[in-house]
Parts: sequence; C-alpha cells; structure tokens
Amino acid sequence: MKILYIFPHPDDESFGPAPAMSAQLRQGHEVYLLTLTKGEATKQRHRLGVSKEEMGEIRFKEMQCVEKTLGLSGMTVLDLPDNELKHLDPYEIEMVIEDHIHKLKPDVIITYAVHGVSGFHDHLVSHAVVKSVFCRLKRQGSSYPKRLAFFTRMGEVDTKGKFRLEASSDEEIAYVEKCSHEDMQAFFDALDCYETYQEIIEKSGVKDVVTKEVPFEVFGEQLTERLDSITDKMES
Repeated sequence: MKILYIFPHPDDESFGPAPAMSAQLRQGHEVYLLTLTKGEATKQRHRLGVSKEEMGEIRFKEMQCVEKTLGLSGMTVLDLPDNELKHLDPYEIEMVIEDHIHKLKPDVIITYAVHGVSGFHDHLVSHAVVKSVFCRLKRQGSSYPKRLAFFTRMGEVDTKGKFRLEASSDEEIAYVEKCSHEDMQAFFDALDCYETYQEIIEKSGVKDVVTKEVPFEVFGEQLTERLDSITDKMES
C-alpha cells in the first residue's frame, strides 16, 4: 500500500509521526512525504544570519537527510510561503496537493488532526485543505485515496514543554501504531538531521514526549473498534 504524509513544514514529519513512518515502512508499505513549505520563516535564521531563501535551502538539505535516514519511498518539498498559508486562497493550496495525489495515487493520506497538535496556524490550514481535497475526490468517485487519517496525540494536553500539545479523546483514536526500538531510533536519528533546529528540539522535549505508541484518527468511517493496522478494514 502507498501511504502519503502531508505536512506544512520541515520537521513536522519528525516531531511525532517518524516512529510510525518507520514502522509502516518495515511492514512493507511505501511511505511518501509531501511538505508544503521549506520552513524558511523560522527565527533560527536570525541566529544563523541568513535570509529566508537561504534558510529554506538549509532546511531542504536537512530534509534530504531525513528522507535517507527514514528510508522514505519518496519526498516532495514545495515552496509555498512558510507561516503564511492562512493568507493564501485555500483552493490554491488544495490544487497543488490534489495534483500530487493524482501523480502518486496513494491508498492512504495522513495529515494533522483538527487541533494541529501544537495549534500552529499552518498546521490548522493543512488539516482543512487536505480534508477538503479528500472529500472532493470521494465525491468525484476517485478510487484513491481510500482513507484519510490524522496524526494526533493521546492522553492529556501537555503544557510542560515549549509548545502546548493538544490530544484527541480515546473515542476519536481509530488506530495506534505500536513501534519498535528500531523505529524509535529512526525517530531520534531523523531529529538529529535538523542541525539548525537542535535548540528548538531540545526545548520542546519532543524526544521525551513521543512514545512507541503513535495514535491516528480516521475520517468519515463508522468503526466499531480500533483498527489492527493503518490499512485495516479499508474499502477495496
């Protein structure tokens, strides 16, 4: 099966989903990543004394390290304006996402849950536009993607670190990817690829927050029990 993760920024794939991506690759799935921006607006550019354009290229190179470290089946990084997605016509964002979906024909697409985990505006916009594309393709009778899932957190809201981290209720969680030690090491190694972002990674406490159990919601399906895999009970 083909699984496509869609996130707005470099490092979104590593701040939580990475262990699950590693696990799904081990299970034999093809796992792809579409990142909407190069993350050039990060304040780390001031510390480094570089322009937004230069910062975008630095972060893109760090993402290439992540692609190799996780062993992704493929990665595409777009150049939409970082931290500015809320100012764009959402249809413009939807069209670039839909075009990529048509090229790849994934079975499952995954993006942020409605709260965006950290609540960043670009995360919230990504949830909305990906869901809109999925619903439009379903109305049109497209045979792909068959499922839309949302990366999330379970448990309590976490306010101890640099970011306020939201969570989904137990009832909302449809599947929990149980990851191995190998998957967790891939997660740590992927975070290490972001050399210019280590200060934020340290302050966020993400290496302590993320566990071997990575939860997902599933959109628009009436499920009576949790799934056994991200592709379990999926429409043929």
